[in-house]
Amino acid sequence: MKEKLIDLFEYTYHFNKEMIQIISENITTVDEKTISLINHTLNAQQIWNSRILDEKSFEVWQVNSFESLDGINHQNFLKSIDIIQNQDLDTRKEYHNSRGTKFENSIFEMLFHAINHSTYHRGQINSLLKQNGIEPLLTDYIFYKR
Repeated sequence: MKEKLIDLFEYTYHFNKEMIQIISENITTVDEKTISLINHTLNAQQIWNSRILDEKSFEVWQVNSFESLDGINHQNFLKSIDIIQNQDLDTRKEYHNSRGTKFENSIFEMLFHAINHSTYHRGQINSLLKQNGIEPLLTDYIFYKR
């Protein structure tokens, strides 16, 4: 199971990096919603990692400097892999969501959510790219594995 999660985080890291690159190449064409969504995508993974590790987290919709996004993506990847390799994925963690409501989930559930959440928002970003006349990326997992 851990190897499969690592593979999915490698996929997530790869296509987050590709999204940052295409947005960077078209920075004068993309709209604010695109910038907001790529930030949110990266922030969310950082937040889930920090919930697991009991660390300080980003804000959900915080906008980071565009130049910092590659570094944030890389740090997110390293932390997620470290969690997978060094934590019991069945361990349940209590945390508070962005509205302050208390929840409890397994580390596996939290990590899988982070992967799924990133995929969802990359799809939204692709739609926005297309609306702005930019060729969207093929980000399906199967394309990554080919």
